[in-house]
Amino acid sequence: MPKTTDTQFMHFEPYPLDTGEEYMNEAQKEHFRKILLGWKRELMEEVDSTITHLKEEASNFADPSDRASQEEEFSLELRTRDRERKLIRKIDEALESIDEDDYGFCEACGVEIGIRRLEARPTATLCIDCKTLAEIKEKQIGR
Repeated sequence: MPKTTDTQFMHFEPYPLDTGEEYMNEAQKEHFRKILLGWKRELMEEVDSTITHLKEEASNFADPSDRASQEEEFSLELRTRDRERKLIRKIDEALESIDEDDYGFCEACGVEIGIRRLEARPTATLCIDCKTLAEIKEKQIGR
């Protein structure tokens, strides 16, 4: 079964921060565009390998337990790919926000999310304070 590549996008050179540099300037936007496009490409390659794997491995086993094992494996793989499909949609939204000059700013309060936070989570739409607050609220509702 192909393994997921959720963190392989992390193989990039961190952006060299320069004091006094304008936040989300063209160089920074290009830095994140490359990260996001590379991550998306890796995820799309995983989708292609999953399709190939499912086609090659599909067998009609006579033994019910073998058939059940294969179905469970395929089900797990498809759930993983569904999560990655959703992630690709988030990547596309992040790329769109770069094009619209909205990338890197918190959707809730408007402050800078920060270069290092975005490198850790390129699809982040909330600053760390708003994300923390949202998680606290989520836990309180979940009780």
